[in-house]
Amino acid sequence: MKPVDTRMALLALAVGGFAIGTTEFAAMSLLPQFARGLGIDEPTAGHVISAYALGVVVGAPTIAVLAAKIERRVLLIGLMTFLGIANGLSALAPTYHLMLLARFLSGLPHGAYFGVGSLVAASMVPREKRSRAVSRMMLGLTIATIAGVPLANGIGQWFGWRWGFGIVAIIAAATVAMLVRFAPVLQPAKDASPLGELAALRNGQVWLTLAIGAVGFGGIFCVYTYLASTLTEVTGVSSAFTPVAFALFGVGMTIGTLVCAKAADVALMPAAGITLLFGAGALALYAPATPHLWAMLPVVLLIGCGGGLSTILQTRLMDVAEEAQTLAAALNHSAFNTANAIGPWLGGLAIAGGYGLPSTGWVGTALALGGFAIWALSWKLDSRKAPSLGS
Repeated sequence: MKPVDTRMALLALAVGGFAIGTTEFAAMSLLPQFARGLGIDEPTAGHVISAYALGVVVGAPTIAVLAAKIERRVLLIGLMTFLGIANGLSALAPTYHLMLLARFLSGLPHGAYFGVGSLVAASMVPREKRSRAVSRMMLGLTIATIAGVPLANGIGQWFGWRWGFGIVAIIAAATVAMLVRFAPVLQPAKDASPLGELAALRNGQVWLTLAIGAVGFGGIFCVYTYLASTLTEVTGVSSAFTPVAFALFGVGMTIGTLVCAKAADVALMPAAGITLLFGAGALALYAPATPHLWAMLPVVLLIGCGGGLSTILQTRLMDVAEEAQTLAAALNHSAFNTANAIGPWLGGLAIAGGYGLPSTGWVGTALALGGFAIWALSWKLDSRKAPSLGS
């Protein structure tokens, strides 16, 4: 067996993450264009975004359970091939209903890819470097928010919205080639089975970890969803400036992913708690900062840094899932898509209740503190079994 080039293997995994991050976030920026192209209004086009999220929530556990016995390199190649085909169908969809179906299909591989990819990344390094290896893969997702989304949006503006999805299919094809060349062969455990993966659902710590992400990360999505409107209506900048703020958010996520991963390799659970409190503090600064551009930009950067929580929880699930690694790792992304539903919904309620766009910061703060409360419960239960700061 040829030796594994760890650096290139992690790069291949990251390119796949870049493809997924681009298709997830670029669809939001291309919404007005494909709404016009398909002859529908923008609220109806929003259902296309929801269809992708539903695909993530459905696909992550389903694929993880059904693919329990499949060699992980083969599974990653299959998932990325499916993603490429589904995005090709999105680019070619002639009607709204076919577009809905194509976006649902595009979401199916999302959680399973990151879940299985995390396990493969962790397998290539010593245990004390697992979080950093996972973060290298997750960088593809964070960099997509900085470069991939503007790339797809620009291509969609210049050559038509369909090419915004078509470029993702091309990136997915490049990922497949890289995975074939560089990804290591990693067999699942000999006793792996669909029923064995479902055993993760009987583990209370798995559910608590997922709840930390579903609640604690909701604050970031609450602010992110209404950021453009807040900048134009409260801060008073032109819509042409909003990409700068979103790019800063992506830079923050990239910084947070790297820093949190290093901290998690030293003391995993304390790193999670500190990240949640840091996020709550950054979100608490948001409402007071909204009238001032000079304050908004650094606050948006700090809020983005809280996105490093994802890598920490991904590693935590590896520790608590026991033999059901694949399902637990994939469910992490179902949890974050749940956060993507909870945060904007609660923020919308606050805005509709007359509290204004800046109130999303206070809602986000409450969600981050809610995630911290769940973390405290999880750590307390852990301490009763085996007190250890790093567990």
